[in-house]
Amino acid sequence: MKLWEKSTEINEKIDKYTVGHDREMDLFLAPYDVLGSIAHIRMLESVGLLHSEELNALEAELKIIFQIAENGEFVIEEGVEDVHSQVELMLTQKLGDVGKKIHSGRSRNDQVLVDLKLFTRAEIEKTVESITALFDILIEQSNKYRDVLMPGYTHLQIAMPSSFGLWFGAYAESLADDLQLLLAAWKITNRNPLGSAAGYGSSFPLNRRLTTDLLGFDSMNYNVVYAQMGRGKMERVVTTALAGVAATVAKLAYDACMFTSKNFGFIRLADEFTTGSSIMPHKKNPDVFELTRARCNKIQSVPQQITFITNNLPSGYFRDLQIMKEVFVPAFDELRACLEMTTMMMDRIEVNRDILKDPKYDYLFSVEEVNRLVLSGVPFRDAYKQVGLSIEAGEFTPDKNIHHTHEGSIGNLCNDEIKIYKDSIVEQFDFFKVHEAIRNLVKG
Repeated sequence: MKLWEKSTEINEKIDKYTVGHDREMDLFLAPYDVLGSIAHIRMLESVGLLHSEELNALEAELKIIFQIAENGEFVIEEGVEDVHSQVELMLTQKLGDVGKKIHSGRSRNDQVLVDLKLFTRAEIEKTVESITALFDILIEQSNKYRDVLMPGYTHLQIAMPSSFGLWFGAYAESLADDLQLLLAAWKITNRNPLGSAAGYGSSFPLNRRLTTDLLGFDSMNYNVVYAQMGRGKMERVVTTALAGVAATVAKLAYDACMFTSKNFGFIRLADEFTTGSSIMPHKKNPDVFELTRARCNKIQSVPQQITFITNNLPSGYFRDLQIMKEVFVPAFDELRACLEMTTMMMDRIEVNRDILKDPKYDYLFSVEEVNRLVLSGVPFRDAYKQVGLSIEAGEFTPDKNIHHTHEGSIGNLCNDEIKIYKDSIVEQFDFFKVHEAIRNLVKG
């Protein structure tokens, strides 16, 4: 069954090629398609395009279908083109001609737009939860190891003293900034396209404000042409935010792989996160972090893929947009898997507390000695030269008792402030408003 099908016989090869993986991707959208339909028919009844009895019958059946979809039991039958067709078919099988009325005033174009918006909102919320879980572990470890020193590097050469408090905390604050970008993506996502139909509105007296409120959107995409143009833009913006998170996790994974090697020996992973070699019995390879790094790098390519699919399209709908689902929909699960695994690894990581006892790290403290001389009254350039000459002569003796007190330094991590910053961002998502709207749709 195809909503557009008339009298032309369909070529099976062409049908398979044009549908592609769309039916598989649409299974992820099923509950959201039902939610959009419930809001739409309530609006249709409010403007006189449905009788109250018809609304009641349709809504009762849609709520049953919603539960089927929520339970993971929704199936797009053989020969049915997409999720929209399947929902309409199920309604028509139960209610006859009344089931055919739900499509008044909308197109599959704005249906898939609203489905993707609702899907993306839910996925962003789950992603924020995963980011927060990793953030919390990083802050916890930062506080736990705040006084354990480690080398800091520039150009991969030892530079100055750092600490595990700084290392863990740096990635926590990076995630907080990533949440800021994800919040911007949420705000672009949380606007209602329903009622734009095929991208040019409808002659029906639709009440788009009502569906906006029913679905818990912050506002609508007002201009109907722009609502259609938003297809691809939203996906690009959201995956750019996901790519930011992935970049943070990939860098953390790189550090962890490097720091676990025998040449560094700064940290040790729990054995279950490593694998061995088929011929070298001593090997414990950080495979889980390596795969995390690779997967996060793959996620960073998704915005580019979406750009390449959409960047040469004029305004209006084109079938090219269908292909985006194949790269967009799986990105959330892939990123959350990386976040979950990284959270587990960072929670159980073991830290080497005695790294700087090795004399090869003595020169880390050269800047500390320069600063000590400056504080005693020696001009900086003179102090710098004096310490440099003592290093060249092999006479430098480090004082490893360091005292950094400024904000964000070894002795003043500002972890409480970083957490406040993160919490203030998360609060702005206002997930409660969305939950309340969906609850009213499904239960009301």
